[in-house]
Amino acid sequence: MDPSSSSTRPPYEPRGLRDAQADFAARFPDFDPDGTFDALRSTEYGRLDDEDQVYLDYTGGGLYADGQLRAHFDLLRRRVLGNPHSNNPTSLAMTELVEGARRSVLEFFDADEHVCIFTPNASGALKLVGESYPFAAGGRFALTADNHNSVNGIREFARRAGAEVTYVPVTAPELRLDRVALGATLAMADPDADNLFAFPAQSNYSGVQHPLAVIDEAHDAGWDVLVDAAAFAPTNRLDLREVPADFVTLSFYKMFGYPTGLGCLIARRDALARLQRPWFAGGTITIASVQGDGHYLHDDEAGFEDGTVDYLNIPGVEIGLRHLQRLGIDRIHERVRCLTAWLLDALGGLRHANGAPVVQLFGPAGTDARGGTITLLMRDPDGRPIDDRRVEELANRVGISLRTGCFCNPGAGEVAHGLTEADMRGWFGRDRPVSFLELRSEMLASMDLLVSAVRVSVGLATNVTDVFRLMCFVQGFVDRTVDDIGRVEFVSDNCRIVRDTA
Repeated sequence: MDPSSSSTRPPYEPRGLRDAQADFAARFPDFDPDGTFDALRSTEYGRLDDEDQVYLDYTGGGLYADGQLRAHFDLLRRRVLGNPHSNNPTSLAMTELVEGARRSVLEFFDADEHVCIFTPNASGALKLVGESYPFAAGGRFALTADNHNSVNGIREFARRAGAEVTYVPVTAPELRLDRVALGATLAMADPDADNLFAFPAQSNYSGVQHPLAVIDEAHDAGWDVLVDAAAFAPTNRLDLREVPADFVTLSFYKMFGYPTGLGCLIARRDALARLQRPWFAGGTITIASVQGDGHYLHDDEAGFEDGTVDYLNIPGVEIGLRHLQRLGIDRIHERVRCLTAWLLDALGGLRHANGAPVVQLFGPAGTDARGGTITLLMRDPDGRPIDDRRVEELANRVGISLRTGCFCNPGAGEVAHGLTEADMRGWFGRDRPVSFLELRSEMLASMDLLVSAVRVSVGLATNVTDVFRLMCFVQGFVDRTVDDIGRVEFVSDNCRIVRDTA
């Protein structure tokens, strides 16, 4: 978005917290109509207020409820549980819990034609698909330009196997799919070869939610479909009976905070049967022989779970899913939508005295087909970008957790900042590796272009006070120049408005 022509919203006018809460409640009556989430904030996420923390990094990781910990630790205290790869009593008890968690995942996503494969995280699930998909000459790997690097990395498996790699562009300013280019790409599938199309259900950079109807379009054109649901699943309903993707990847800590170190690949049984694992490990085979020089892989999820799964943490997955089910994923979605709408309006309406916008948004300025991830740059009255690292440093001082950088999504960032293929090609094929910080510094010096950004994201435990405090913080940049912010020990007094009495 051109920072000189941003929003036509009325200017943001900061008022007291109580007024803001009253206005918010009037505008969004479905935000928390019965007070469930307000009570939850106190009983299950009270540590946020105890430590005076404003947590706005839900796309990086969710927060766990106290009740999840109590339920999990109580289970571990009561039971004697062993490695599930055996038939002794403790192993069988653990196997029952692992399989129960597996069923819970499939039920949560209404995936009756799929299997659940536990992995260390979404990246591990994506690597399973990448290394095992039968890429070959004549086949294709197509992916949207705004994928996470863990999806981008699959292109290396495809290229080594001789498959063609094609990126489907996203277009500024909203960073949505170029539907014409998508149609042309899907039409390229060779019906006699294996073709894989990958896209994020929700971009971790812009919050854009790509239409899940693309799954059926790709199937009809002869593609298998991989959906990265890591940013989507925490606050949106994903019904795999309605949108039967072949492969879905996610991390559970992004959904409900605990446990970390666990994700999954949800795969259609018929699609899983087409994968060809390049190696085997303990637990993945029915039999292997040294002298016989052979092995047979399990033909179900066990053929893809390398070694011993994180069995003592896996029961925490079922506990976390029950927590989301009790709250209701649709209610969580509505809560996040309301908070995002308020923030987008407030950020878009903030102006310097000369009328220039304080904030440049990357991605949709409204809540249609977008999630609770907002990526932005702050600009001074002359339109110069304010260093995102300085923004983060100042936010840290007032207890606000946000994220800066490129968020492992280079494609979306390149389009957002207007970078071209010519701008980027020169950085590769050099005689030594370069870092993102080097690229960032050189482009700032040579092009006056800041290629990183600030990302804030809301989740189920976010409340109105959190977003109000963020806006108090952002308001502190009004009429401050880049030089002011760089040299002054700057913290806006407004950031201290936590429990307003005015």
